[in-house]
Amino acid sequence: MDWFAQNQPVAQTELHYQDPFQLLVAVILSAQCTDKRVNLVTPPLFERFPSARELAVASFDEVYPYVKSVSYPNAKARHLIAMAQKLLADFGGTVPADIDSLMTLPGVGRKTANVIASVVYDKPVIAVDTHVFRVSHRLGLSDGKTPYAVQQDLERHIPLEQRAIAHHWLILHGRYICTARKPSCHRCPLTAWCREYPLLHH
Repeated sequence: MDWFAQNQPVAQTELHYQDPFQLLVAVILSAQCTDKRVNLVTPPLFERFPSARELAVASFDEVYPYVKSVSYPNAKARHLIAMAQKLLADFGGTVPADIDSLMTLPGVGRKTANVIASVVYDKPVIAVDTHVFRVSHRLGLSDGKTPYAVQQDLERHIPLEQRAIAHHWLILHGRYICTARKPSCHRCPLTAWCREYPLLHH
């Protein structure tokens, strides 16, 4: 993590949003989908449904056209409407900071809850998506078999004040350098710590 702290002092989510509600919508849409694609979809969606209030009374047929180009659009359209309804009913339309409360919202699993908690509320939690999971294993940060096990390992080793940004360091590293299929090892400054590098380049 020291390398990241010195070389990437600024790292943040690549999703575009203006408030916690918009980030929550964007993160739900980003499951198994690129941030680039989500950023194309959300501006018209947010214009039409600027808050939970508008989204909660929308029908599936109203929401679907806005999200049809993301992965699993049917499920995500339903999740967004149900999430907005529960957000209004249980939390007065305000996105909660508490992870367990966030996880009661439709379409929100642990990873999404952790993203919201760390990005919006600066909570010292690390969201583990496929990038974080892969990079953590390759760099020997965790041998955890599940995202939650990896999260626990990372939180054990990474100091509180670095956790929110460490999540972005690992994601961006996994997205642009340590990719799943063809990692750009020649551009990676962390090969000395990588467990797979010797296997890939023997």
